[in-house]
Amino acid sequence: MDLVAFREYCLAKPGAEEDFPFGPETLVFKVGGRMFALASLDTGSLSVNLKCEPERAAELRASYEAIQPGYHMNKTHWNTVDFESTLPFPLLTELIDHSYDLVYAALPKRNRV
Repeated sequence: MDLVAFREYCLAKPGAEEDFPFGPETLVFKVGGRMFALASLDTGSLSVNLKCEPERAAELRASYEAIQPGYHMNKTHWNTVDFESTLPFPLLTELIDHSYDLVYAALPKRNRV
């Protein structure tokens, strides 16, 4: 999945917004003001931090070399995923969906769309 497809997929989520709160090199997607995806734009390849349920995060890391503990994030709840690896497209979209769903479910009802 390239950056354009990643961006379009994230923005298609209900209530999703993009932001650059950490500077122009880090693209952040939020729902209800909370982050669900972060992409570094200053590296040569697309790697994305995505939120993940802790047990599933550990399983994914054990199964896929392209999924590592979240870089500069809480490593229990975030994974860094190499989007330019051989990971199948359906897995990448599932990981984005899972991250979005976790963040959305934790929002106060007044912040949900």
